[in-house]
Amino acid sequence: MSIKSVGLIGVGTMGEPMGAALLRAGFELHVCAHRSRERVERLLGKGAREEKNPGAVAAASDAVITMLPDAPQVEEALFGEHGARGGLKAGTLVIDMSTISPIASRAFHERLGRIGVPMLDAPVSGGPVRAEKGELTLMVGGDEKAFRLGEPVLRALGTPTHVGPAGMGETVKLVNQIIIGLVMIANAEALVFAKKSGADIGVVCGVIASATGSNYLLEKWLPQTWLAGSHAGGFALDLLRKDLNAALDAAARMGMSMPATALANQLYAAAAREHGRHDYSAVATLFENAAGVTVAEPTARPR
Repeated sequence: MSIKSVGLIGVGTMGEPMGAALLRAGFELHVCAHRSRERVERLLGKGAREEKNPGAVAAASDAVITMLPDAPQVEEALFGEHGARGGLKAGTLVIDMSTISPIASRAFHERLGRIGVPMLDAPVSGGPVRAEKGELTLMVGGDEKAFRLGEPVLRALGTPTHVGPAGMGETVKLVNQIIIGLVMIANAEALVFAKKSGADIGVVCGVIASATGSNYLLEKWLPQTWLAGSHAGGFALDLLRKDLNAALDAAARMGMSMPATALANQLYAAAAREHGRHDYSAVATLFENAAGVTVAEPTARPR
């Protein structure tokens, strides 16, 4: 079996550009409206076909992608009253690209497996721009046969790596989220320290770019957000908190503690009171307020 038609449930900030990439790759795309009618209309203008609900999307598709905020939304999209379950046929591939708990993901694999529907958990790394270009990093969990079936679809969206059995895609994604959550706080604290000391932030960033403290967030992410004087757009702080909570819950179930992640989560929770929908670089405001400085400045660019 080869996949020719793909259903997309979750036409949001990431879902829309992912849908555009699938259309460019030559897949027939089926979508349904949920929150944003405007995003669906743009995909329809590019050749997508609209269905009335997730069940109808599944009935029209060889593979169904879900791209939703968290496990409850994925469960509703798959198993709710008008969910994909009503239209799924044995052998239809389900690919959940949401970032959710690996525990929930394994449960979804099991429930779908009982009706002969293979599943992959394939969360992504990379924002809407990389999604539009088909340059996402995909961490894929599930059995090898399902991965091979879905690989052409995954490759239309970026670079997929089969990382292990059911739930392991979500586990690897949470590893990434733990790292970026901690690295962002390290960047914030360090640059506020530099600013309070009177250092030129542009010079500091330029030097660190070739030193052992260099990191993707400092070089690529922060110049477009915090250092540019804005926390608009980007990756919502509330979504990162959701991911860190999932990681902490999974760790607790394994009987391990993650004190650094727990502390980071507390800092993000404090920042979320005012900045929950802003980019997670907004955690820097806690450090700026405590130090009485503002880091962003016109010259604060890596040199």
